[in-house]
Amino acid sequence: MDTSGGRAEMHHRHRDVNGGWLRPSVFGAMDGLVSNFALIAGVAGGAASTKVILLAGTAGLAAGAFSMAGGEYVSVASQRELALAEIDVERRELERHPEAELEELAKLYEERGVDPAVAAEVARQISMDPARALEVHTEAELGVTFRDLPSPRIAAISSFLSFGVGALLPLLPYLLGVTSLVASAVISCLALFGAGALVSRVTARSWWYSGLRQLVVGAVAAGLTFTLGTFLGGTGL
Repeated sequence: MDTSGGRAEMHHRHRDVNGGWLRPSVFGAMDGLVSNFALIAGVAGGAASTKVILLAGTAGLAAGAFSMAGGEYVSVASQRELALAEIDVERRELERHPEAELEELAKLYEERGVDPAVAAEVARQISMDPARALEVHTEAELGVTFRDLPSPRIAAISSFLSFGVGALLPLLPYLLGVTSLVASAVISCLALFGAGALVSRVTARSWWYSGLRQLVVGAVAAGLTFTLGTFLGGTGL
């Protein structure tokens, strides 16, 4: 018996395939973690002093965070401007050719398996509200809506903060007076595994697989950079 007052109940939930806030935050942190861990390992491999390692790690954190923030701002702003320009095109078409747009919308529903008569009626009712019609047309034809357009400012700030947090972790032991690369490596490896495990929230992989995969990628990057630093340090460069 239906006790919901005629309203359909949802008996399952989907994961957020866009990743929400989790994906950009975690990936930004992983980027900072891997790049600064590799940078610190390379400088340490060259037998540099603690002061030089601190300077390199701090510079890597600042440069990477500002670069990520600037790049993300420009990228998202450009994406948003393009979407708004295309939405304006659709708005003008709805104003100038309403009948053609009505027919186009009905066709879209027909292509999705809706009966032609029903599709025409749905399109007619939607088109009675210009704002709703624009929203439906842009979502169907462009795959975007006003609500989904990303904010360049939020993207830049989140990228700056997440990269900075990730890049800080391998540098933290040196800031606290520990001069061994081992401490930095242990913290970085634990963080790499943890970040990889968090990524499993937006993928179909298990937490341990995602964690190990990210750990291997980061460790290989740091290992190769350490080897290069050792080689260059041995040549007296």
